[in-house]
Amino acid sequence: MTINEVQDEIIEEFSMFDDWMDKYALLIELGNSLEKLDEKYKMETNLIEGCQSRVWLQADYVDGKVVFKAESDAVIVKGIIALLIKVLSDRTPDEIIGADLYFVDKIGLNEHLSPTRSNGLVSMIKQIRFYAMAFKAKEQRGNN
Repeated sequence: MTINEVQDEIIEEFSMFDDWMDKYALLIELGNSLEKLDEKYKMETNLIEGCQSRVWLQADYVDGKVVFKAESDAVIVKGIIALLIKVLSDRTPDEIIGADLYFVDKIGLNEHLSPTRSNGLVSMIKQIRFYAMAFKAKEQRGNN
């Protein structure tokens, strides 16, 4: 499945609900389905700066793709990072860097998050892209 196909699937899933309380419930459900992050990855260096909640993001480079794992101590935020992982994990660095994350606006996430959570969302996306750029640079150095 392409990044856009996954995004379209998420948009369709969220469009089944009119009420934002139901959408929040879906977000929480997604967050709860996130695989627990191994304690060894819950370190300062994996914390995303700019998030009010604590969000740990682990990135590994496996067979040319970036694989993300994450956890948060806040249920809504855990759902948000679960969505980002669903869309961007197990992709090449170029796919991640070039992705237009239109699902965020289409499901109304931006307009229904508090300003601090919106800032956190931006920080999560930045950190994911930063990892992709770092792995791409490392790969390019390895090929020279």
